Amino acid sequence: MVNPFTFLQEVRAEAKKVTWPSRRETMITTGLVVVMVLFASLFFVLVDSALRFLVGLMLRAGQ
Repeated sequence: MVNPFTFLQEVRAEAKKVTWPSRRETMITTGLVVVMVLFASLFFVLVDSALRFLVGLMLRAGQ
């Protein structure tokens, strides 16, 4: 079993190796995520509407 003090030293050493994105990179990535979510939402709304219309046509044709 590893000594807790040694463990914390290793954790700090590994944390120093982490490279965080810059503010600009974070903003660009966030913007891209928002745009993709909007496109996906629009796509699913359109597909849902088209399927609802087609199912409605089939149900009315069966009467």
